Amino acid sequence: MKSTGIVRRIDELGRIVLPIELRNKMDIKNKDSIEIFVEEDKIILKKYVPACLFCGNADDVIMYKGKLVCKQCLQDMTRQA
Repeated sequence: MKSTGIVRRIDELGRIVLPIELRNKMDIKNKDSIEIFVEEDKIILKKYVPACLFCGNADDVIMYKGKLVCKQCLQDMTRQA
């Protein structure tokens, strides 16, 4: 993991501000969703990218019965039915 040298305080509501330089570098826009992961003693923030429930592919994803599924997995399911 690479350090940015940036330190931010958490406010009274538990919020932090991500510097504009990092948001630009990671292509994070206002209203984008961020995933939060925990790994041992680390908190990891990652730009959320909707992905297929079955294979994790983020390309060509559609909503099927309330779940995100890529077209390939949807085709595979219809062939097996």
